[in-house]
Amino acid sequence: MPSAKWRLTPGHPDPLGAHWDGSGVNFALFSAHATAVELCLYDNRGRCQARLELPEHTDGVWHGYLPGAAPGQRYGYRVHGPYAPDQGHRFNPHKLLLDPYARAFDGPVVADRRCHGHRADQPDVANKHDSASAVPKCVVVGGDDYDWAGDQQPQTPLAESVIYEMHIGGFTRQHPDVPPAERGTFAGLARPEPIAHLQRLGVTAVELLPVQCFVDEPHLRRQRRNNYWGYNTIGFFAPMARYAAGDDPRREFRDMVRALHAAGIEVILDVVYNHTAEGNEQGPTLSFRGIDNASYYSLVEDAPQHYENHSGCGNTLDLSEPRVVQLVMDSLRYWVEEMHVDGFRFDLASALAREPDGFHPRAGFLTALRQDPVLARTKLIAEPWDIGPGGYQVGAFPGGWSEWNDRFRDSVRAFWLQREAPSAELAQRLAGSSDLFQHDGRRPHASINLVTAHDGFTLADLVSYNDKHNHANGQNNEDGHDHNLSWNCGVEGPTDDPEVLYRRHRLQRNLLATLLVAQGVPMLLAGDELGHSQGGNNNAYCQDNPTTWIDWEAMDEHLVALTQRLIRLRREHPSLRRTRWLAGQPDGPDSEPDVTWLNRYGGEKTIEQWEDPANHCLGVLLGPMAEEPALLILMNAEAGDVDYALPDGEWSLLLDTSQAALPELDEVIRERRHQLVARSLAVLSRVGD
Repeated sequence: MPSAKWRLTPGHPDPLGAHWDGSGVNFALFSAHATAVELCLYDNRGRCQARLELPEHTDGVWHGYLPGAAPGQRYGYRVHGPYAPDQGHRFNPHKLLLDPYARAFDGPVVADRRCHGHRADQPDVANKHDSASAVPKCVVVGGDDYDWAGDQQPQTPLAESVIYEMHIGGFTRQHPDVPPAERGTFAGLARPEPIAHLQRLGVTAVELLPVQCFVDEPHLRRQRRNNYWGYNTIGFFAPMARYAAGDDPRREFRDMVRALHAAGIEVILDVVYNHTAEGNEQGPTLSFRGIDNASYYSLVEDAPQHYENHSGCGNTLDLSEPRVVQLVMDSLRYWVEEMHVDGFRFDLASALAREPDGFHPRAGFLTALRQDPVLARTKLIAEPWDIGPGGYQVGAFPGGWSEWNDRFRDSVRAFWLQREAPSAELAQRLAGSSDLFQHDGRRPHASINLVTAHDGFTLADLVSYNDKHNHANGQNNEDGHDHNLSWNCGVEGPTDDPEVLYRRHRLQRNLLATLLVAQGVPMLLAGDELGHSQGGNNNAYCQDNPTTWIDWEAMDEHLVALTQRLIRLRREHPSLRRTRWLAGQPDGPDSEPDVTWLNRYGGEKTIEQWEDPANHCLGVLLGPMAEEPALLILMNAEAGDVDYALPDGEWSLLLDTSQAALPELDEVIRERRHQLVARSLAVLSRVGD
C-alpha cells in the first residue's frame, strides 16, 4: 500500500473521537498513561489496511489527522503501555480496542477468549492472542445532514408528564399491525399503529430501556440467551444495531424520535454510565480497560488489580476523573443535540455521584450536569441507589433532579396487597412524598411514582403470584427479588376461578388508580394496561421471547379503558398534579384547603385513626383548582365492604374499581354515601364547582 496514502498529520486533540471535516478525519483518543497509540484502519471486509501511530500527544490526548479519509472508514485502536495489574494498568497492544466516542460499529460486540487481556491460567500475564477478528470495527460517520423536517420537542412540563417505560424490542415484537421486518425495532415503534396506542392512552413520554450499544454476557451466550434489558453498555454514542430493521441505526433512531415528537410524545433514554460491559478483572478487554484502565475505572485503593463494584456488574466508572466526566457529558449532549432526545433516566445513579468519601449531592458530575446549558433543560431522572456502601440515596439528589420512588412502590403494594402499610404511610406517598423530596426548592414532581417497572413483577403477576418463578433464567430460581409485596389472591399462577379472577382484576385497577391519582409523576410499565404477564418471572433480563414480548392479541380492553380514563382525569384535573406541596391549607382567602384527609364517616381523620394499624381506609378530598371541581378519592383495602359518608355537595362517580365497566361521567350519586366493596377504590367529583 502506498505510504503517502496513509500519512497522518498532527491534527487536533479536540473533539475526542473520529470527526470528518469534508476533507479528512481527525482522530483523538484520551489515555493519560499510554506510551503510544496506533490507529488501525480496515476495509469493509475487516482486512487491515494500515497501522499508524498517532503522531501527537496533548494533555493526555493522542491525536492525528488522516487526509482523504471519509465516512464509512473502519478503524480501531491498539494502545501501548505497561501490563501491570498490581499498578492498575492493563495495556495490551494485541487487543483491538473500540473508540469510546464511536458513533457506529460494523457488527455486534461478541467478546470471546481472544478479547481477554490476560491469560486464563495466569491473570497477571498478558494474553498475546490478537483480538481483531473477534471485535467489530468502529465506523466513521458523516456530517449531521439528517433532515429533522421541523422537528419540535414537546417540552411537556414534568409535573404534567405521564411516563411509559418500554423495551424497544418487546413493545412491537408481536404487534400485528407492524410489518414483520420492522417488529422489535426503532422503525417498528415509529409506525402509526404503536404510536396511536400511546396517544389513546394519553402518555406524554416513553422511557426506553437501554438502546446504546451493549454486549451479551458470555454466560448468557453459552446458554443461547442474550441480554434482553441491555444494562451492559460498551458504546455510549452508538444506537444498538439489534434494534434497527436496516443497516443505519442512527437514521432509524432519529426517524423514531421525529415520529414520536410529531405525536406529542417525548423520548427519555435509560442510560448506563455507572459501569461498562468489560466487567471485573476476569472480563474482556474491549475498550476502556485497554485504553487507560487506571483513569476510566474506580480501582480498589490498596489492590488496584481489582475493581470497585458499586454497580454489581464487576466495575464502576470513575466519575471523579475529569476526562470520564467529559465522556459522559459529551455522550449526553450528543443524544440531545444530534438525536433530539428529551431526557434521561440514570441507572444506579448513586454511583455517578460518588466522591472518594462516598455519595455526595454536590459531586462533580451532578454539578457539571446541572450547569450545562444544553442538559440542564432536559428531564433528569435518577435511580437513586447502587449496591455500594451508602448507596441507597432516595431523596438525596439535588434540585433539578427527579428520582424513582421505591417507597411509593412498596407502600402502595403493602397497602393494597398485604394490608401492612398504615393509611398514614400511604397518605404521605399520595401527597408526593414531601418527607423525602421537600428540600432544596424541590417540588412534588421530584418523585417518579411507580408500582411496577421492568425489574420485578408485571402488574398482572403482582396479583397472581406470591413467589417468583425465574427457573427459565437458568439460575435455579435464585436470581431476582424475594421481597415483592405481592399476593396471588388465593391461587398461585393461572386460574379459571371466577372469584379469584375478579379479585385480581379489581386489585390491578386499584394499583393503577392509586398511581395515577397521586401527586408526583406517574410511570407506567408498558403492557401493564394490557394485562401482560411474564408467568411470574420477576427478573426477565435474559428472556428475549414471548415471556417479555407484549401479546397484543390478549389485550385486556377493560384495563386499557380504565388506564385511558385515569390519564384523562389526571390531565383534566390540576389538583392531581399540583406543582406545590399539599399543606392542608387554602390556596387563597375564599378557597378550600388543598387537601383534607377523611375517615369513613365524612370527618377529618383523628390522630387515633391515623395511628390505628388496623385502619386501611382513607378518604382524600382535593380542593378545586382553576375551573375544575373538587375531587374525592375513597380507598378501602379492608376485607369487608365500607360505607363512606360523602362531604357536603352533590357528587358524580368517575370511577369505581369494583366495576369492570366505567361509569358515565355525569352519573350523580343521590345519596350522601357511597359503598365501597372490599379492596376497592372510587373517584368522585363535586357537581357545581
